[in-house]
Amino acid sequence: MSLPILEEMSGFLQKGRAKNVKALVQQALDENVNPKEILNDGLLSGMMIIGEKFKNNEVFVPEVLVAARAMNAGLAILEPKLVEVGNEPVGKAVIGTVKGDLHDIGKNLVVMMLKGAGFEVYDEGVDVEPEKFIAKAEEVGADVICMSALLTTTMPNMKSVIDSLNEKGLKDKYIVMVGGAPVNQAFADQIGADYYTPDAATAAEVAKKAVTEKNA
Repeated sequence: MSLPILEEMSGFLQKGRAKNVKALVQQALDENVNPKEILNDGLLSGMMIIGEKFKNNEVFVPEVLVAARAMNAGLAILEPKLVEVGNEPVGKAVIGTVKGDLHDIGKNLVVMMLKGAGFEVYDEGVDVEPEKFIAKAEEVGADVICMSALLTTTMPNMKSVIDSLNEKGLKDKYIVMVGGAPVNQAFADQIGADYYTPDAATAAEVAKKAVTEKNA
């Protein structure tokens, strides 16, 4: 049963009220609430609700972005405390929009949802070279590599990353996920990606489940 202050925090987060979220995170810390509880029952639970509503078309991109902004405001205060108590993330994800593609709204939504699912996220931005995905994943010890494309012309660059992983003998080391408007399951199967998801909320759920199963 989560504390009333954490339920209130979750409610403000869903409304995108960053100032209130920040104030409540600080108040909860002052009242010696466990930082992990604040993260899970205050911030992440609110973000999960927004993710679910987004999937059901009850809220849209702007609402998700303001909620995510509120979550990040709360996280900024909470993170130093989480480090002190040694909070282990669910997993680590490297994400980016592939080479030649400059679209980032979809990718940014996935970043927010992955953070909301408890991942440590390394966002490489847009127009990311295949080698950069792999180098970053190796550097941080990532579990998941997520690639986004919004142009049919840049989709082959997803295959370049997977081909390169295969050449280096690293394909089994990472869970490779792909997404974006023109991408579908058939394409994901064709290039050898592990997962395709149609939206950001599903991407986070699938990533969490895949990492948990892999580490079980």
